[in-house]
Amino acid sequence: MTEPPRTVPAEGPAAPAPTATPARPATPAAPQHSAKEPTAWVGWVLFASIMLIMVGAFQAMMGVVALLDDGYYLVPGTDLVVHLDYSTWGWTHVGLGVIAVVAGLGILAGQTWARVVGIMLAVLSALVNVAFLAAYPIWSVLIITLDVIIIYALAVHGREVRY
Repeated sequence: MTEPPRTVPAEGPAAPAPTATPARPATPAAPQHSAKEPTAWVGWVLFASIMLIMVGAFQAMMGVVALLDDGYYLVPGTDLVVHLDYSTWGWTHVGLGVIAVVAGLGILAGQTWARVVGIMLAVLSALVNVAFLAAYPIWSVLIITLDVIIIYALAVHGREVRY
C-alpha cells in the first residue's frame, strides 16, 4: 500500500491545521430556458410573419391598382411627396409585396435570412408608405402601423421560431 503524502509544517508561526470542509448538499439549479424552448413571444413572431405575408399581399394589390387605374388615388402622381408617376409607384409596391410574402413564408419556416429580410422590408415599406400618404392616407397609415408591429416582433423575439 502506498502511504499518503506528508505535509511539512511551514516555518514561522504555526499554520492552521487543514480542516475538512463538509460537502454541500446538491441544490437544484434555477430553471433555465433552453434555446429550443419557446416562450409566449413565439405567437407574436408568427403573427408578424402572417402580417408580413398580408402586408406583402396588400402592397402588391396597391401596386396593381396603381398600374391599372391612375385615377383611383386621391391626388395625381405629381402631388406625391416624391414626384413619380403611378406606374413607378405601382412597380415599387408590387416588388415590395412579392418579396414580403416570400420573407413571411421564410419566417414561418424559421429561416434567419427571412427574419433579416422581413425587418428590412418592413422598414422600407413604412418609408415608401410615408411618401404615399397623400395619395391614400388611411391605407398608408394602416400599412405603416402593421410594419411597426412586424419590426418589433421580428427584432425582439424572431429567433424563437425554429423547427
